[in-house]
This record gives sequence, structure tokens and C-alpha cells, in this order.
Amino acid sequence: MSEVQSVQWFPGHMAKTRRAIQSSLKLVDLVAELIDARIPVSSRNPVLKSIIGNKPKIVLLNKFDMADPARTAEWMDYFKQHKTVAIPIDCKTGKGLNRLLPEIKNILREQIAAWERKGMVGRPIRIMVVGVPNVGKSSLINRLCKGGNAGKAAVQDKPGVTRRNQWFAIGKGLELLDTPGVLWPKFEDPVVGEHLAFTGAVRDEILDIEGLSYRLLELLQDLYPEAVNTRYKTDIRPEEELKGHEILERIGRKRGMLISGGEIDTERAAVNVLDEYRGGKLGRITLEPVGRPLK
Repeated sequence: MSEVQSVQWFPGHMAKTRRAIQSSLKLVDLVAELIDARIPVSSRNPVLKSIIGNKPKIVLLNKFDMADPARTAEWMDYFKQHKTVAIPIDCKTGKGLNRLLPEIKNILREQIAAWERKGMVGRPIRIMVVGVPNVGKSSLINRLCKGGNAGKAAVQDKPGVTRRNQWFAIGKGLELLDTPGVLWPKFEDPVVGEHLAFTGAVRDEILDIEGLSYRLLELLQDLYPEAVNTRYKTDIRPEEELKGHEILERIGRKRGMLISGGEIDTERAAVNVLDEYRGGKLGRITLEPVGRPLK
């Protein structure tokens, strides 16, 4: 999809964010990397690894309630094998967040013991929350702040809402540093851009929505062939080997999305497909299983 490849992914505020993260690392004890459980590969920014270095880290697989449970379990095994602590969570409902503090304290147990030896008992643990745009950082902080007086982070279902570093004292001995979402200079693999766009991490205004829906529908036919049939009653058979635009036309006709002369309103159908995928109405879907090449 050429539109994804041609996008400039590293505007000025992204470069500023990278510098801010680098300069703020010395202020925190641990980095919490928030990724999307539906696209665990594409939503992990490879630039962050070089920025974070040896700083202790925990990975939070957000939106796990929208991801395939079996695939999420496989990703948990993957992170365990790579000696990375990971937790599946849902920032909007708070599911899984009860594990966050115990896991953080376990990761930092030696550091906490060193503080206590120095008489720094009860010193707050300072955590930096990082991730690509629209992955749920502000929702995470708002959920953790719930019931306290630490204030709320701005939440909106589109990328680019958080523009500057913000500190939040959330109680339980934790202080969080929120950062704007960071994309990287360019995607070596354009499929990464597509997968981020599927989930809404890239602004729709710069994308070919119909082309994006074609690719999503083809991927769903490959990974979850019954998802479209179940949602749209399209009765697509595997032997038909339909292309994305043909699947979209089938959906548009089933939904009665017609314009003058009986022509299918494919733009309206494309918007509907993307909205329903992002809203979880097509089922619990993971687009990036462990070990499967992106395509």
C-alpha cells in the first residue's frame, strides 16, 4: 500500500519526544512499555530499545480483551522465554492491573532493598510509560489514578493527544511519567505501517481507507476466515479466493450500502469495516501470531 510507505512518520514533535525520553530516563526506575496485544510486533517501537538501554522494563499488552486469547498466551510464553516480564491488561476496565505493582516490586526488589538499607523506606517507585500513539497510555494512567486526586490524562481515540511529559502521583508508592506516543523515522516494512493503521495508531486522514480495508479483509480471510462471514453474513467460501475489494463489495451489498444506480458505496463500507474491527465487533483477533512473518 504505497500510501503507508510514503508517509513521513517522524514529525518534529516525535523527534522532540525521543529527546525527552532520553533525558528523562535518569529520573525513573523502570520503563513500562505499552503495546497492542492485537499487533505485538508492529506496536513495539524498535527505536525504544536503543533509547532505554539497560533500564529495567515491563511490557504491558493492552487491549488483550480484543485479542485472541490463545495467541496472547503464546505471546506471554514468548516474552517469558526472552526474560521479559509481560502482563496482559485492559486499560479501560482495569483488568490485569492488579498484577502491575507486585511485578514491578519484584523486578526492582534489589533496588528497593538498597534504598531501604540507606533509610529510604517508602521511596516512591518512578515509572516511565512509553508506547506508540493511541496504544492506551493515557487510559492506563487514568485507570491507575481512579479514586485519587492526581488528575486525569487527556484521552481521545486518535493518535497524538499527549504532547508533553506529564507526572502523575497515583498512590501505592508509584509515580508515573507519561510521554507522547513515539513512532519511528520510517518503517522498513510497510506492513508494520498497515497494521498500525488497522488499529488506529496512524491518522486516517493520511491513508487510503479503501485500500486499507482491502488489506485488512485479506488478512482476516487468511487468519480468521469465519470472522467476516459471522459478522456480515457474506457466506464466502475458501475456494472462492476473493480479493479484498471483492470481499468489501460483498459486505457493502449485504449491508445495503448502495448509491444511485445500485452501485456499492465502497468508501462507506470501508469505513464501516475498519470501525467494526477497531471496536472488536469482528471478534477477538490477533493479527500477528508468534513466529508468523508479517504480510
